[in-house]
Amino acid sequence: MRVVLSIVGAVFILLYPLAIYFGLQHGSIERVALVLAVLFSARLLMLRLDRSVDNTTSPLLSVMVLAAGLGASLALLGYLFNDSVFFRYYPVLVNGLMAAVFIHSLRHGPPIIERLARLHEAELPESGVVYTRAVTKVWVVFFAINGAVALYTALWASLSVWTLYNGLLSYLLMGTLFVCEWLVRGWYRRTHD
Repeated sequence: MRVVLSIVGAVFILLYPLAIYFGLQHGSIERVALVLAVLFSARLLMLRLDRSVDNTTSPLLSVMVLAAGLGASLALLGYLFNDSVFFRYYPVLVNGLMAAVFIHSLRHGPPIIERLARLHEAELPESGVVYTRAVTKVWVVFFAINGAVALYTALWASLSVWTLYNGLLSYLLMGTLFVCEWLVRGWYRRTHD
């Protein structure tokens, strides 16, 4: 049951912009806010109850817990002020949180990408450490730019444009970055082995 709820929670987060768009097109702000508050609260509870987390992924779990709490807070603000603009700030907050965690890992080590790499290769060579540090910096820049565009769409774009960017284009950009990094990693390994 926990796995099913985790999958449902992850799908909800991925489809958040589309859910906001369709919810506002076919329902009231209050109804959307209440549904969001329930879903974010349930996700928060599931994440807080998860005891199967190790030290490698705990910073990312902390971000997910904080993001769920902030999502519930934004839903509450939307309900109290009867204003759907609060719902639009969620992608901004998530990108800001991710950038902050990646920056923190760069300063206080090891970088997040190095931690993830060590899950597959515990004895990471020095060239791998250098590479993962550089990739962590690239992700910081990505989250900062993506968050800035998300903020722009939240403040000044229509709901349709906000949904298009945050529900599709940002995921395509993230996927493109993943693929490019995977290709560069292969080249980097060949040249540094």
